[in-house]
Amino acid sequence: MSAKLTDGEKQILLRLSREAIESAVRGKPLPPLDVESLTPTLRERGASFVTLTIHDELRGCIGALEAYQPLADDVREHAVAAALQDPRFPPVSESELNRIKIEVSRLSAPQELRYTTSEDLLKKLKPHVDGVILKHGPRKATFLPQVWEKLPEPSVFLDQLCHKMGARPDLWRNTKLQVYTYQVEEFHELN
Repeated sequence: MSAKLTDGEKQILLRLSREAIESAVRGKPLPPLDVESLTPTLRERGASFVTLTIHDELRGCIGALEAYQPLADDVREHAVAAALQDPRFPPVSESELNRIKIEVSRLSAPQELRYTTSEDLLKKLKPHVDGVILKHGPRKATFLPQVWEKLPEPSVFLDQLCHKMGARPDLWRNTKLQVYTYQVEEFHELN
């Protein structure tokens, strides 16, 4: 991740997210993106997650762990996907648009976390700082660092992440998993 986003860049990404969601929910094409007007940081490859909430309750969250397109495009794509394609929720309706709150998380590149035992893993995790990716064979799941607010106990955090991955909650305790961590720059609409 290059330099931190400026307040202006954050506002642009939130505005692009809002425009993309409103267009997609209304069945309209996305407004064209004026790439030339974007800062170099918004044009460089970036990975993001977009989280939608209504009254602090999750309404959709989709993103990418690896950067593969310009950050501005990545945020727009994941804003639309969070609104319409999160399999846990029905698509956002037009009547919900004015209640949706948008949060954008810009991710650093994931780094492998080397550990020896489950106790060592618990010691090496940084609650409220690390986003965590667990991999076991073809299965993979992640929690953004913001999830620590709801699951502050590292063992419970890992139990729930294993469950999200479709595995036994205690898998991390007796099986060596691939573990990666990343950090985010998170910002959200103020309304």
